[in-house]
Amino acid sequence: MSDEPAGAVYRIEDLAHRSGATVRTIRAYQDRGLLPRPERRGRANVYGDAHLVRLRQIADLLDRGYTLASIKELLEAWDTGRGLGGILGLVAEVDGPWTDERAVRISRAELAERFGGSPDDAAVADAVELGVLEPVPGSADSFLVPSPQELAVAAELYAAGVPLSAISGHLRELRAKVEHIASRFLEFTTEHVFARYLGGHQPSDAEAAEAASLVRRLRPLAQQTVDAELARAMRLFATRGLRERLDPEWSRERREETRSVEIPVDTTRAVERLVGAQQVAAFVTAAAEREVQARTLDRLSANHLTQGVIDEKP
Repeated sequence: MSDEPAGAVYRIEDLAHRSGATVRTIRAYQDRGLLPRPERRGRANVYGDAHLVRLRQIADLLDRGYTLASIKELLEAWDTGRGLGGILGLVAEVDGPWTDERAVRISRAELAERFGGSPDDAAVADAVELGVLEPVPGSADSFLVPSPQELAVAAELYAAGVPLSAISGHLRELRAKVEHIASRFLEFTTEHVFARYLGGHQPSDAEAAEAASLVRRLRPLAQQTVDAELARAMRLFATRGLRERLDPEWSRERREETRSVEIPVDTTRAVERLVGAQQVAAFVTAAAEREVQARTLDRLSANHLTQGVIDEKP
């Protein structure tokens, strides 16, 4: 980026007004090397359109979650001709909507009508804290609903007799588990797919464009996998739960089949670090089953070898 102002010429106060940044911020960006120094004309420092464009680029990248250090690297890449188009395309793809749902507005009166007909300020505050509702600036009686589907589920549960406090508590518990799943899916895809694009170097425009294309392709896979596994698990546990309530004998047999086993704390922590706290029981079960199978194979092999020796004796 050239240090020379081009087109319009601004004083620092005018540049701050046009860009939305403060005078102090502009000077801080100059000190950090994010913004070129102004041109000296007589006794005044003047800025040009290129400075305004750069300030808007910085603001856009900050909104996308980049740190100032990362922004400096990106802008240096831009200045050396490597471009920002591919990077910004990748960022836009990741920042884009991960659902087909569209946010809607709902009034406080409509909300009360859907949940029993009388206002519940505590429940509304809880929903705002959870992000199920978002206050609309300048309107005390309106809310934005980021996920109409989530609100509809809550309304159905409430109509079925579930208290609002229980619905909020369940959502908090569910959200923690879903965030763990999302984190693991991102770790998995980063390790096996995206590491080659994000492995300690600034991706080229072509690499960033290819990574953005992969994000588009892989984006629905997490939800599809969770949907399929949730359906499987719901069928499994719903069937089991119904049988336990309708067939006490079957329930007693199931309890007898299950035994508690004490595992050393250090072992449990090691497994948690390896697979996550939610997967400890499944990992220990799988490890035990694998050990039993291995010993069974060893025993069968030993029996076969022993029988072969006996058969070979005269």
